[in-house]
Amino acid sequence: MRAIRVASAALLGVSALAVTAPAAQAQGDNSGFWATVRPTTVAPGEHVRLRATGCEQSVTVSSGVFDTVTIPRWRTTAWARVDRDARRGAVYEVSFYCGTFWQSVDLTIAGGRPDRPDRPDRPDRPEQPEHGVRAGEGGTLAGLNLKEIGLGAALITAALGTAYHLSRRRTEEDGS
Repeated sequence: MRAIRVASAALLGVSALAVTAPAAQAQGDNSGFWATVRPTTVAPGEHVRLRATGCEQSVTVSSGVFDTVTIPRWRTTAWARVDRDARRGAVYEVSFYCGTFWQSVDLTIAGGRPDRPDRPDRPDRPEQPEHGVRAGEGGTLAGLNLKEIGLGAALITAALGTAYHLSRRRTEEDGS
């Protein structure tokens, strides 16, 4: 009889953990959708590799410099040929669409000078990337949120306390 009570308390604790885990996960980047174009600088008429990860459906890729490409949902990459008449030195936007999520990546056509007005050509300072590498969260304490941890601990404690109280009350009723 005691084993049943212990198993019930353990199951209640695990259930409380399972209920609170999705809420903690939802706080992070819930899209997980990332896109890249390689190489980022290409000559007219050459091929580029389009890569999209984190999408559970087909990804549509479009740009003014090549025909629209679809990456099937079971794949992460596709190839596209840059138009032969692409303007040398121009920077084209490549857009990746995954349902309601989308990302843009710049593709530079080799030869000539960049003609993007929002990125002036500064020979004294190299161009900085717009964002860093997505390399993970950085260890076990990354994204530590004391409020969420405290709420989860309180829920687990309440569940275990309730299970203990109910099991003790049944023992007292059986003994009297």
